[in-house]
Amino acid sequence: MSEDAFDDLIAALDPAMAIVTTVSGGERAGCLIGFHAQCSISPPRYVVWLSKANHTFRVGVHARSFAVHFLGQDDEHLAQLFGTTSGDDGDKFGECAWEEADGGVPLLSDCPNRFVAERVALLDEGSDHVCLVLHPTAASARTPFRPLRLSQVEHLQPGHESEERPKPAEERSA
Repeated sequence: MSEDAFDDLIAALDPAMAIVTTVSGGERAGCLIGFHAQCSISPPRYVVWLSKANHTFRVGVHARSFAVHFLGQDDEHLAQLFGTTSGDDGDKFGECAWEEADGGVPLLSDCPNRFVAERVALLDEGSDHVCLVLHPTAASARTPFRPLRLSQVEHLQPGHESEERPKPAEERSA
């Protein structure tokens, strides 16, 4: 397979950007994501993929509740904060306005287009991301809004590269 051809196809999709936030054991986490989609109508389900290199992954695998915030074109400052700063190095939530939802999940005050959800499944098939299947429990929408797209933020340098993810057990023992 031509990886270049696959990359070209995917790049043409120009996905909307979102921020996932969560909390577990009193530790807050959040990151910018481009891998997310509705995956069921009834019951409603949404999937997000978290990079194994991210602090949010390490908190999220233990979390039950999440919030997914959909960024508008005026939200590049939040994309930069949650996409370029690692939770390993500091508190992103100290740099923005937020409030707690039920269960302590951080809700970003500047992102009114969002939903809160409970995790119903986690899929780790061995790649650099894990898939979380979420069941929305509350939502708010201020429409219309124009989504912030990957093409508008691809100049940002991530807080972690995907190559920084922990190695699977079989690779560590080799």
